[in-house]
Amino acid sequence: MRVVLIRGVCAALRSSFPVFPRRCVRAGGAHSRLVLRAASATSSTGTRAKLTTGKFEKLSPEEEEEEADSDFSVREVVQSTKEAVVTLQKNNPATQPSLAILQLGEDDSVLEINKKMAGKMGLNVTQICLGKDCTEDEILEELLKLNDDPRVHGVYLHLPPAALTNRVLNSLKPEKDVDGISDWNTGKLVRGPLSTGFVPPLASAVLHLLENQEDSLEGKTVLLVGGESPFRLVLQCLIERRGMVTAKSHWDSKSLEREAAQADAVVLLDAGNVDIPPNWGRLGVVMICCETNLETGISVLLSNVVRSCTRWLQEQQYKPWRLRSLKLQPLTPVPSDLQISRAQTAKPVNHLAEEIGLLPEELEVYGRSKAKVRLSLLERLNSQPDGKYVLVAGVTPTPLGEGKSTVTIGLVQALSAHLNLNSFACLRQPSQGPTFGIKAANNLVAAAIDARMLHEATQSDKFIYRLRLGIIKSDPSSLSPEEVNSFVRLDLDPEKITWHRVVDTNDRFLRKITIGQASTEKGLTRETGFDIAVASEIMAILALADSMEDMKSRLGRMVVGTSRSGTPVTAEDLGVSGALAVLMKDAIKPTLMQTLEGTPVFVHAGPFANIAHGNSSVLADKLALKLVGEDGFVVTEAGFGADIGMEKFFNIKCRASGLRPNAVVLVATIRALKMHGGGPSVSAGAPLPTEYISENLNLVSGGCQSNLKKQIQNAQQFGVPVVVAINVFRTDTPAEIDLVCQLAKECGAFDAVPCHHWMQGGRGAVELAQAVKEATSKPSYFQFLYDLQMPIVEKIRTIAKRIYGADDIDVSAEAQRKIDYYHEQGYSTLPICMAKTHLSLSHLPERKGAPTGFVLPIRDVRASVGAGFIYPLVGTMSTMPGLPTRACFYDIDIDPITEEISGLF
Repeated sequence: MRVVLIRGVCAALRSSFPVFPRRCVRAGGAHSRLVLRAASATSSTGTRAKLTTGKFEKLSPEEEEEEADSDFSVREVVQSTKEAVVTLQKNNPATQPSLAILQLGEDDSVLEINKKMAGKMGLNVTQICLGKDCTEDEILEELLKLNDDPRVHGVYLHLPPAALTNRVLNSLKPEKDVDGISDWNTGKLVRGPLSTGFVPPLASAVLHLLENQEDSLEGKTVLLVGGESPFRLVLQCLIERRGMVTAKSHWDSKSLEREAAQADAVVLLDAGNVDIPPNWGRLGVVMICCETNLETGISVLLSNVVRSCTRWLQEQQYKPWRLRSLKLQPLTPVPSDLQISRAQTAKPVNHLAEEIGLLPEELEVYGRSKAKVRLSLLERLNSQPDGKYVLVAGVTPTPLGEGKSTVTIGLVQALSAHLNLNSFACLRQPSQGPTFGIKAANNLVAAAIDARMLHEATQSDKFIYRLRLGIIKSDPSSLSPEEVNSFVRLDLDPEKITWHRVVDTNDRFLRKITIGQASTEKGLTRETGFDIAVASEIMAILALADSMEDMKSRLGRMVVGTSRSGTPVTAEDLGVSGALAVLMKDAIKPTLMQTLEGTPVFVHAGPFANIAHGNSSVLADKLALKLVGEDGFVVTEAGFGADIGMEKFFNIKCRASGLRPNAVVLVATIRALKMHGGGPSVSAGAPLPTEYISENLNLVSGGCQSNLKKQIQNAQQFGVPVVVAINVFRTDTPAEIDLVCQLAKECGAFDAVPCHHWMQGGRGAVELAQAVKEATSKPSYFQFLYDLQMPIVEKIRTIAKRIYGADDIDVSAEAQRKIDYYHEQGYSTLPICMAKTHLSLSHLPERKGAPTGFVLPIRDVRASVGAGFIYPLVGTMSTMPGLPTRACFYDIDIDPITEEISGLF
C-alpha cells in the first residue's frame, strides 16, 4: 500500500493517524523557480527512507535504486540535453543554442546557475541587465532586439512581477518563449499543436512524474488543487492530452478531502505551508507538491532552449509549398484587364509568403499585396537544388502585340494552379513608377560630376585638399604639390563626360540640353542630355548584381567620363559609390506579388531590351529557383524579340548569374506572323486590314518560314530546346493554328501548342505547361554564342551575322576610336549589348520577316563598365524615346470620389 508524503516528513509525523508507506514527490519549474525532484521521505541526517506506520526504515540499495529510477532527475535532463546538443552540432557545427536572460539590476545569481548548467549541456548564456527603475518601453526595446537576433534561441525574463506586464509578455517572440509564459504559448498548449509551443518547466516536471508511475494513470483521475491561473489551465489540457481525466478543486473547498480520496493522483498548486492531513487519498494515490528550487527548473528551461534551436534550424530548411490557388470566373466577352484585376481579391502577401516557404523575417511588407524579399534567403537555402529555368521570348515584335508577359503569367498559373507544380514568374517592373530609387541614384552621380567640376574650377588645391585630408597616406605633409594636385583634381574633360541624367517619362526635348546657365555656376555651361530611367547603367547593375556587395562594387566601377589626360573617371573616384549603395539598398530586394490565380511573382528591375539588356534581375531568378525546389519551375521573360532580349539573356545575364536555362518558350501570334509574312502595315487607332481578321494561310506560312524559323534557329544556337506558344486571338482560325504548329515543328521546335490563357486563365495554358515540363526533362546543351576573349569588333560581327542575319557590319570611325580606347583600358573582354531597333532583325524597322543582304551600321560604341558590357549603337537608336501623336495619357483618368483609375489597361 502507498500514499504520498507531500513535504518531506512534515504532517504525517505530526499526526496520530495511521500512516501508510508513502513516497514524496516534489515538483517545480523555472519561472517560479520550483524544484523538479521526486524523492522518498528524507530524515534530518539525509538518509533516504520510507515510512511505515510512522517509523523510518533505511532503504536497501535495491530499494533506493528503484526509488531513484522514478525520480525527476536533473542529471537525466542534463544528460539528455547534452546529447541533443551534440546531435544538433554534428550537422550544424556553427550553431550553438543560446539563452538570453533579461533582468533588472545586476544580481548574477541566476546567471551563475544558468552558466553552470549551460556549461554542462553545451549551451551559451548571456545576460542583459537593465536599471531597476527602467520603464516598460526600455524593457520592450531590449526585448525586441533579442527577438530579432538569430543567435538567440531562448529568452528568459528574470523580471519582478510588476514588470511582467501583458505588453511585455506578449511582445516576446513565441518561438523564443522557452519559459512558456506568453498568451500565445498558453493558447498553443491549450488548443494548438504541442510542437509549436513550449511546456513550462513546472508543467514538464508534473507530467514527467505522472507518466513515470509504476501503475499507468491513463484513464485515471488527476485532481488539481489550487492554482487559479492560466498555468492550471495549461496543465489541465496537457494532462488530458495524455489520456488522463482531470478534476479541479480549491484549498477552501469543504469537499476537498472527499475529492482527494476519489482521485488517483493529486497535484497541489500553491500549497505553501498548508498541512496535508494523512488520511487524504486512498491506497495507491500519487500526490505531487510543487516547491521552489532554482537549479532544477533551469535544467528544463535550457532543454527548451535546445528545442527552440532545433526548431529554428528546421525552419531554415526548405519547406514544401502549401499554395492555395485562387479561382477565376472567366467571362465572355472578356472584360478589360483592369476590370478583371479589380474583380479578383488577392491573398494577403504574408499569407502567400508563408505558403511558398518564406520566413517572416525574410519579408518586408508594403501594404496588403506586395512585399520586398530579403537576400538572406539565398544563404538560408544555399544547399537547396535549383528548379527548372525557363525563358519566354518572342518573334520580332509588331504593333499588333505578341503577348510574352501574358504567356508568362498564363504558364505559371497553369503549372501551379492546375498541374500542382511549384512555379514562379519573374518579370521586369514597369518603366514608370517603382524606378524612383534608380533615378535618384543616377541623378546623384550627375550632380556629383557637375559639382566636382565647379569646385575644381573655382577653388584652390590647398582648400580642396584640406577638406579631403585624411583619405590618403599617413603623412599627408610629405606630398609634393604635384601629388596634391593629382589627388584633389579629377580634371574631367567636359567634352568627354558620358553620364546623363534620367527621367521616367518619354521626353524627346531632353535628348540634348545645356546646363550651368545660372550665374551661380560661374559660366561653366556644357551640353548634356537625359536618358529614360530604364536605360540607366544603374538599372542594368540592379538587374545583373547578385548581392549587395556585388552591386556596390559595380556602382563604384561605373565610368562617368574621361579626364583631360585620357584617364577614365569612375563613380568611386567621385566618392559617391557608398551613397549610391545606400540609395539602392531597398531597390535590390525583389518585390513579391501574385497572379490572378494566387501564384507567386517576382517583379524586379526594368532595363529596356533595345537600349539595355532587357531582362529582370538575376537576384529574383536566383531566389525563385531556390524557392520552387528541384522539381519546380521559374519562368522569366526577355524583352522584345528573341534576337534582342533572348540573345542578351544568354550572353550577358547567364554569364553574370552562372545560371543555365532548360528551355525557351517562343511566343508568336497569327497576326504577327501574317505581318512578317508580307501583310500590310497598321496604324494606331485605325481599323485592322482584313488580312489580320480573316483566314490567310499564305501570309501565316510566310511568317513561319521567315521570322519564326529564324528565331527558332537563334535559340537553337545556344543549345536550348524551343517550345512555340501560339497566343490565340478570337479571329484566329483552326487551320491557321494547325499550320503554325506544323511548320514550327518542321523548323526545329521541340513542340508547338496553342494557348488560350487570355480568355481562360491558367486553364487555357495547361497544354503549354505540359509541353514545357516535357521539354525541360530533356538534356540541355547550353553554350554561349561567342568567347569573351574575342576582339570587340568580332563579337559584334558574330551577333550581327549569326543572330540578325547580316552580311557584315560597318563600324564608323568614331565607333572604332572608342573600341580602340576601350581595348587600351582593359574593357575588351566584356560581353556585347546591342542597342538596336526591336521592330526588325535588321537596323531598319520597316523590314519584317527575316531580312538578308544588309550591312549593320555601328555608329557609336559605349561602355557600361559597372554593369559589365559594351553597347554598340546601331543606326539611329536613341536612349530617350519620344511620345507618339496619340499618347496613352489621353485615356488615363481618375474618379475623384471613388479614386478608381481608368484607362491604364
